Amino acid sequence: MSYFSNDEFKINYPLIQGFMRKPLKICHIITRMIVGGAQENTLLSVIGLVQKGHDVALLTGPSPGPEGELLKKKNITDLNTAVISSLVRELNPVNDLKAYFAIKKYLENGKFDVVHTHSSKAGVIGRLAAKSANVPFIVHTVHGQAFHRYEKSWKNCIYRISERIAARKCDKIYAVCQAMIDQCVAAKIAPLQKYKVVYSGMELEPFLNSVPDCGIRRKFGIPEDVPVVGAVARLFPLKGYEYFLPAAIRIAKEIPKVFFLIVGDGTMMEEMKRKASENGLNFIFAGLVPPDEIYRYCSVMDILLHLSLREGLPRAVVQALASGKPAIGFDLDGTPEVIIHGKTGFIARPENVEETAGYAVNLLNDKEMRIRMGEEGRRFVKEKFDWKMMADILEEEYFKGLNLL
Repeated sequence: MSYFSNDEFKINYPLIQGFMRKPLKICHIITRMIVGGAQENTLLSVIGLVQKGHDVALLTGPSPGPEGELLKKKNITDLNTAVISSLVRELNPVNDLKAYFAIKKYLENGKFDVVHTHSSKAGVIGRLAAKSANVPFIVHTVHGQAFHRYEKSWKNCIYRISERIAARKCDKIYAVCQAMIDQCVAAKIAPLQKYKVVYSGMELEPFLNSVPDCGIRRKFGIPEDVPVVGAVARLFPLKGYEYFLPAAIRIAKEIPKVFFLIVGDGTMMEEMKRKASENGLNFIFAGLVPPDEIYRYCSVMDILLHLSLREGLPRAVVQALASGKPAIGFDLDGTPEVIIHGKTGFIARPENVEETAGYAVNLLNDKEMRIRMGEEGRRFVKEKFDWKMMADILEEEYFKGLNLL
């Protein structure tokens, strides 16, 4: 899938108050470009800014792993990309220092107007390097917290100190939901006035226009007359599969014909397959799916279970709602900002399997409620999560920060 091509790309500088805005040199920095929510957000931000006529670079570390490399799954032209081999996710003082100097040199040579960092590691190192390189306007987006209740206390301490230092080196911090801002302020990362919510934009049209895809049911042997409970998330710890499986067991006791469709891959795949088989559950593991195919899988789901324990804004939930499917999630981070309890789905207490399964059974047994919540969800996300709107907001923020308005 190509977002834009050379033929489509035309510089069309926006006008404001009778003056032409000049194109900016912008560098976005992220630790890795795997197939994931923060990465898709970053990529769409970059694409939106390039389409507006700006000179944009995307700087990233290596992106190996079972999640898949996002840049290899998208046929993208007109985008400057560079890889810093020492920019890795794991804490490593030697690599981190190498990454700092490599990024600083890249930014100095590029003479950028704006540096916009994403993710924890790139966010800290990138902001320090940008400040040292005298970049005029430095911003960061919080997609999810490095520090959280399920992390080791000593690591949380390091993360908080690092974030406080990095916050002093930038001009503005954006967050994909209000919950991220509240957590940062409570942790004394930066004062409230330094933050702004910029909801994570997505390509919603395929989801908004989707209809049930019979081809997906045929591909995986899912009968037409059975309900489907879905999940779209990497199969890694903290993504909620520790609770999805026991919830599935309880749901299947009430609705024996139910199928469970898992979209994603990761280190927990074999364990999940084994436990699903041991419990006689109808589990389908679709594996890695290209981002532009996700809507087909959402279309055959009746509900989505998103039980992540650590989340910024759950993109899978937004996509499911855009497909007209209600969702169930835990009362954590940004999830309650998308799943409006009783309107677009249900919010369960964190780690509460019985409550989660109960909500799922109620939805599966009540088609009218599913339709009503699905329609409400479609209306809700259509107004808030369009990726072009996100790019518009970021561009406005950059010009405002550079005093060019």
